[in-house]
Amino acid sequence: MSSPTLTPRALYEEVAEQLRQRIFRRELEPGSWIDELKIAEEFGISRTPLREALKVLATEGLITMKLRRGAYVTEMSEKDLRDVYHLLALLESDAAGIVAARATPQQLQELEALHAELEAAVGERERFFAINERFHMRLLELADNRWRSQVVADLRKVMKLNRQNSLLKQGRIEDSLREHRALLTALQAHDVAASVQAMQTHFAQGLEAAA
Repeated sequence: MSSPTLTPRALYEEVAEQLRQRIFRRELEPGSWIDELKIAEEFGISRTPLREALKVLATEGLITMKLRRGAYVTEMSEKDLRDVYHLLALLESDAAGIVAARATPQQLQELEALHAELEAAVGERERFFAINERFHMRLLELADNRWRSQVVADLRKVMKLNRQNSLLKQGRIEDSLREHRALLTALQAHDVAASVQAMQTHFAQGLEAAA
């Protein structure tokens, strides 16, 4: 296998991204030990930037550092999963209410276009996941609170550690689309309460499918 090509940005950031994607693709399984020597040799780097990269991933919650044992891919317990979904539901439903109150016609058109892409991506799982995340993150951008966006981005990374991704469950993609349609309808109507409720329902159903 050829070695990954590293771009000119800060080396530890690129290493962190390479490892992050391996974790998301399950090439590094939850609970697995990170073999620092092997990875450093594979990337052709010293262990210093690798350790800096692991610190970044530990801050994001993707890696757990164990005293005198090294780094491990974080394992998600059922409580972890419930806690992450609870926080996402709070933060994203609040954002949905703000967008419902403030969104311009152009901004709503952006969300409508993303939703149309999502509808068209049924049957293409990875594309569906990517567009789904773009929709949620764009809504957060429109709510215009960079601290909330940052927290949600990190929580969504941790959510990807869940072995049983909710969208993999039979019928979950179709249910998710119905929930998105309800949210979009509420946003288009500038109905704050309905937008908040639609987002909360979306996460409640997602958790039920993921648990």
